[in-house]
Amino acid sequence: MTDSVTPASDPKVLLQVENVFAGYVPGLDILQGINLKLLAGEIIAIIGPNGAGKSTLAKAICGLLSPHTGTIHWQGQNIAGLKPNEIVTLGVCYVPQLANVFRSLTVEENLEMGAFIRDIPLGDLKSKIFTTFPRLADRRRQQAGTLSGGERQMLAMGRAMMLEPALLILDEPSAALSPILVDDILAKIREINTQGTAIILVEQNARKALAMSDRGYVLDSGKDRFEGPGPQLLDDPNVGALYLGGHAATQSRPDP
Repeated sequence: MTDSVTPASDPKVLLQVENVFAGYVPGLDILQGINLKLLAGEIIAIIGPNGAGKSTLAKAICGLLSPHTGTIHWQGQNIAGLKPNEIVTLGVCYVPQLANVFRSLTVEENLEMGAFIRDIPLGDLKSKIFTTFPRLADRRRQQAGTLSGGERQMLAMGRAMMLEPALLILDEPSAALSPILVDDILAKIREINTQGTAIILVEQNARKALAMSDRGYVLDSGKDRFEGPGPQLLDDPNVGALYLGGHAATQSRPDP
């Protein structure tokens, strides 16, 4: 499958990944010709089995991994091979699954670290984050290492939002959280999106991710196996049988 629209032909395309091969060991590519596009204002979900290349794709987009071949265009500029700090300045922020906060710093200090490249007053930005995440406001002087898992995830997202990115890439934001906290985190992600930030959501909870996304990509063995509107993929019997443990509309157990 190949996305035919290019950044030059459609100004609504923020991100275009074309035929990307990438991996961590020379000669052993995890991504095997991935294609993906993101439109302005979208949430797209990236799902698939363990080892499919979901996190590898996220790292390639944000510069933590350089593709061996292929292109990654951000707003018309090929960013493949740029360093992460260069990509951040273009408006792309990545929140990893693990080690995503400074545990010894307070909540407020973490937010300030998130804006380290900005030479502007931070009061309004912090107030905006505290409005989005009221729990963080209540714990602003608390060390991040003492927060709950859900609160640390909120802080990690809030710290990234201090840069007011055009794109937020979230890698497994609901991992290891209780079902109630999963719903809370996903609701916050939707809220951030409605404020104008595009989202790439790499998520283990495939059903919920697809249900809330404009479009989804299903990866398998480093290839983009299926692509389409999120709810449509959720109801696709082929996707359900292969990746959701049966037809999605009739299955409610969590992903293995």
